[in-house]
Formats: sequence, C-alpha cells, structure tokens
Amino acid sequence: MKKEEIQNLIKELFAKTMIKLNEVSVVEDGPKNVWVSLEVNEPHLFISHDGEGLHALNHVVNRIIEAKLLPKLNVGEERGLGVLVDVNGFQKKHIENIRAVAHMMSERARYFKSNIEVDPMSAFERRIVHEFLSDAQDLKTESIGLGRERRVVIKYTGVI
Repeated sequence: MKKEEIQNLIKELFAKTMIKLNEVSVVEDGPKNVWVSLEVNEPHLFISHDGEGLHALNHVVNRIIEAKLLPKLNVGEERGLGVLVDVNGFQKKHIENIRAVAHMMSERARYFKSNIEVDPMSAFERRIVHEFLSDAQDLKTESIGLGRERRVVIKYTGVI
C-alpha cells in the first residue's frame, strides 16, 4: 500500500469522527514498516489509560489495510505490512522509554554476567526489546511467562 493511500485512509477515518486532524505524515521505516504520525487537538482521547485508544486506532487501521491488501495477494505471498500510528508523538516517546529500559537492563546483565528479567510487557513492547537487543553478540533475549505476566529475560551469553 502506498503512502498516499495510507494517508487518505487515515483522513477518511478521521472525517467520520468529531476529532479534528491537523496533520498526517507517513514515513517508510524499512521495506515493511510504515510510521504514520498524526497531530490532533484532543490527544487525550487516544493516550489516556496507557494509550488504549491509540492501540485501538492502530488495530483498526491495520485491519482495514489488511482487508484491502488481502484480495491482491497471491497464495503463499507474505502479507505483513506493519503500520504504526502515532498521535502527537506519544508512541515515539513510549518506544524510546522501552529502549532506554532495555539498554539499562542489558548493561545490568553484562555487569553482573547474569540473566535479568524485565517487568511484564505487552507483545508490542517485548518485540521492541527483542529488536533493540538483536544485534548484541553477548546477549540473548527470550520471552517467558503467560498472559499479563509475560516478560523478557535478557540472558548474558559471554560471547564477544
């Protein structure tokens, strides 16, 4: 799906609500990731309650995109276009905070040469930690636990 199509989709979606959309910018972040940044007058509608509204908006946008792309895909063709919608920079700050925690915990694992468990996180947050530490040669990450107690363990491997 092209940038303009995603931008138009967001504008159409917001036109059906009472929320004023000031600006939409779409930036490709790699071959399969698209970052959609929105500026709105009432961000509290999306970011209150730990961003539940923003998570819902992301879910709706991704389901619409998936529905539009699905008929065009051939059998066996991969469909994973990751679209991440951000409202007034909330998501970006959240991701930066998660990366800061991941960095701090990875340094702790190196210093103590042991496994460090991070507090429970959502699947999205765990994915950020896994991706952030994927290039570390002396660390390995793994998710453990079930449901709301699922967390990342940063394991020191000692390989440099």
